[in-house]
Amino acid sequence: MTESEVIEVKLLQNSSNLKVIEIDEKIELILKALSSKTRRRILKNIKLEPMDVSKIASNLSMTEANISAQIKILEEADLIKCEYCSGKHGVRKISFIKYNQMLLKFL
Repeated sequence: MTESEVIEVKLLQNSSNLKVIEIDEKIELILKALSSKTRRRILKNIKLEPMDVSKIASNLSMTEANISAQIKILEEADLIKCEYCSGKHGVRKISFIKYNQMLLKFL
């Protein structure tokens, strides 16, 4: 495999947690998820600190409904994980970066 056949996507810098993706269908989901500026902004917001939907929406000046839809796409692409915890007004959905680095291999 030559260097030109590998695309490296870094979600966090200077980290050793590396996930290698070689399955075409998974690569397509990841690239689709990363094609949106809003979804990339969400990843940047949660890379240092996990956040709930309302805080992300506030940071990005967007609706919680829009952020929830974008988070669903990021989850389906396996780029983030979410956990639920109780909050002041019900259940909060907290989003975390799942992998520090991702290596996409085109075989």
